[in-house]
Amino acid sequence: MSRILPLKSPVLALALAGAALLAPAPPGAAQPQEPVRAADLLAGVRDCRPVSKGRYRSDSHTPARIPVCGTHDAVFWTADMDIDCDGRAGPRCNRGTDPNFQPTTAFRQSDGRYLSAETLPYVVVPAPSGIWDYRAHGVRGGSVVAVIHRDRIEYAVVGDTGPKNIIGEASYATAEALGLDPGPRSGGAADGVTYIVFRNSKVTPLEDHRQAVAQGEALARAFLRER
Repeated sequence: MSRILPLKSPVLALALAGAALLAPAPPGAAQPQEPVRAADLLAGVRDCRPVSKGRYRSDSHTPARIPVCGTHDAVFWTADMDIDCDGRAGPRCNRGTDPNFQPTTAFRQSDGRYLSAETLPYVVVPAPSGIWDYRAHGVRGGSVVAVIHRDRIEYAVVGDTGPKNIIGEASYATAEALGLDPGPRSGGAADGVTYIVFRNSKVTPLEDHRQAVAQGEALARAFLRER
């Protein structure tokens, strides 16, 4: 089992410094850098060093073929995207729209309420098991995730846990931000979604999506510098 990395790893330190650069610049200051490209991030995770002891299914009826891969600064996998509509009910995520709706999420907002899948971009990680335990790899509620589909990136947080043997799930809001059908019954993507979780990162409060984007962009840029 891998040990949890120190909280201030080199890439995280670079990212925290980089996040400050994303704040509005004073008049006359240099223009911000171009956003990280999906193609560059995908190239950075082209090679897989498995950190999981086994492989995951994308759905209950599919073969177990998906490993969790890792580097010093991130863990990642490529799978499908099922839609998680759990948490606080709303007009698009409720028992009427989602037959599998659950009113809870594994992690909560700073005010103690469960997350809103239809407004907060978040990713679901498999519950700890003999296959892989996310907690041993610097991943927790609020960890920053770059979710990539084709040429689009959405920065999200780890917000929920799912079945122990299935991987590839994100919130309604994540799918919507990527231009995918976010419907819980038939939405998402059949394959080709890459999830990069930056180890020992954390958005506080967890529901602050603007901070997730700022940290995510900085973490992604630092990650690529280290590749």
